[in-house]
Amino acid sequence: KIVMSGLPIRYDFAAQADAMVDRTTQQGKAHQTKIREQLNIDTNKKMILVMGGGEGVGSLSDIVNEVYAKLRTQGVDATICVVCGRNEELKADLDTRCWDTVVSQSLQSYESLKSRFFTKVLTLHAHRSRRIQLALDRAAAKAAKGNDVADIPGNVDVIPLGFVKNMAEYMVAADILVSKAGPGTIAEAAAVGLPIMVTSYLPGQEAGNVDIVLNGGFGDFCVDPETIGLEVACWLQDSHLLEDMSQKARKVGHPHAAEEIALDIGKTTHQWMEQNELK
Repeated sequence: KIVMSGLPIRYDFAAQADAMVDRTTQQGKAHQTKIREQLNIDTNKKMILVMGGGEGVGSLSDIVNEVYAKLRTQGVDATICVVCGRNEELKADLDTRCWDTVVSQSLQSYESLKSRFFTKVLTLHAHRSRRIQLALDRAAAKAAKGNDVADIPGNVDVIPLGFVKNMAEYMVAADILVSKAGPGTIAEAAAVGLPIMVTSYLPGQEAGNVDIVLNGGFGDFCVDPETIGLEVACWLQDSHLLEDMSQKARKVGHPHAAEEIALDIGKTTHQWMEQNELK
């Protein structure tokens, strides 16, 4: 007998999922605001949580640069929380980085390669959800008319984090997760209804995790930092898209999988013990 229970994750996520229920509702939004206040994160901005996992410093650093630049140039107010883990070098670098230079360099690249990047966004793979595709189509049409750079730059701040122990709270506080396709990370994000931009995966063992995100309609897959930035900025400017992705993530999530597995094992063990006693 096979029982489908979901991937077991820390109890913190079940507790947060129960408290928030649905992040698209007033109750969910109020809980998210409460958690952001506890974490000292601006409650009036969108929040992107960026995690590198086993990725190198260069890849994660480039992703942060491009997400920052695209949000700034498109006029999106946001906070980018970057989980650096034990990478003290990256954390120190983000603390002292000249973000005006980052924006200037990114804008030059974007202006010269705009059509190529939007072509990549639109044709990257056939498994992207129709709802996400429509949002990208609108963004591409806006860019084609030259309306993709805001008159007023976005107010964007970057918060580098070290080794995070309260990941459930940070995922609740976030609007989008940018991360590699680790099975635990995806299960945790889905448990709290968090849309995901998958940036990489380990061939073979993690390839199927990307399909779960794409087929579930609660995220996309992209490896190019600039294209990641473009798409994340697009998502944040479409509240209906984020709500749709969040609700689809919740359908996939199993926040109580660990306790359900333990209860099922206990129940089965108890049944066999009772049968043995009757013999």
